[in-house]
Amino acid sequence: MNLKKFLIGFGFTAIFFTLLPLVPADYWWIRMFDFPLIQLTTLTFIAILVYFIKFDFKNLKDYIFITALIGCFIFQFSKIVPYTPFYKKEVLNAASNPNIQKIKLLTANVLQKNEYNDGLIAIVKELNADVMVFTEANNRWQDAIIKHLSADYRYKVELPLDNTYGILMYSKFELINPEIKFMVTDSIPSIHSKLKLPSGDVIQLFAVHPTPPMPQENPLSTDRDAELMMTAKLARESLVPVIVIGDFNDIPWSPTTLLFQNTGELLDVRVGRGFYNTFNAKKYLLRWPLDHVFVSPEFRLKTLRNCESIESDHFPYYVELSFEPEGAKPQKPEPASIEDLEKAKKQIEKLKTKRMSHENVQL
Repeated sequence: MNLKKFLIGFGFTAIFFTLLPLVPADYWWIRMFDFPLIQLTTLTFIAILVYFIKFDFKNLKDYIFITALIGCFIFQFSKIVPYTPFYKKEVLNAASNPNIQKIKLLTANVLQKNEYNDGLIAIVKELNADVMVFTEANNRWQDAIIKHLSADYRYKVELPLDNTYGILMYSKFELINPEIKFMVTDSIPSIHSKLKLPSGDVIQLFAVHPTPPMPQENPLSTDRDAELMMTAKLARESLVPVIVIGDFNDIPWSPTTLLFQNTGELLDVRVGRGFYNTFNAKKYLLRWPLDHVFVSPEFRLKTLRNCESIESDHFPYYVELSFEPEGAKPQKPEPASIEDLEKAKKQIEKLKTKRMSHENVQL
């Protein structure tokens, strides 16, 4: 196969995989193509460059093809450019006032089968975060973490499980009415709690880890999407400032996460700063951001970073925020649109329909 035929073949493939996620269906083999957009955009750009450098444009087909490929690249890039430093920040930088209340957050998918503890423990000690959320945690991980926690972590919510959905939360700040919720199924927990800051202010914290759309776990994205829409509804209706943290099993530019953000009226700390890819830590060329921190506009950002490898397939994700409610107005998101609210409602209704179908099959 010569180079030109290869590039043309790749071009049509890139266009197909770019357009496929626009299909409004929950099947895993459609939703999975939301993920590798960074890689697809990069390869499309390289293909355009090579085509221009190596080949003359001799007929109309050449012009039509390259125009389609450039259009494909522009569409791809427009979706990921908000997560680069070229874009305006959604969450503004924290004020330099040292008296402003700070909150340090650490979230890490530890990988249930990972038996290497030292990496995570070193990060826990180094960062000394105020609130830590660990997902994919079983009893072994719970014991390993507790053994090294300082006495400052007086508050905790723990549900270790062996199904890769165990979740642990440890906090230096007082947790008010913490609850473990099973919003979608009785095997996928999330943690909902109010958090009292040392300043006396109270905020709402949601720690989530919805199931991914994968053939071996869940062939549809319905459960994940519905859980995120339910969380967004709770965030929008909250009477106090909100933080949502955890492994979303979704990337920030997907229609689902964007709908979650819009209907929750939340801000993404990544926007205007970088990708901060947290998965896959074991595959350098196949990485995208799966772990997230979304906030209401009362927060500003002081620090954002990925941590070193802990031998999990995720990098730990660290965010330090400042609580500046008086600075909320300049970064206040648009109210959720009626159209987006209706989309979110339909996504939750899909879950109800799925449950009813499953119950009928069992009967």
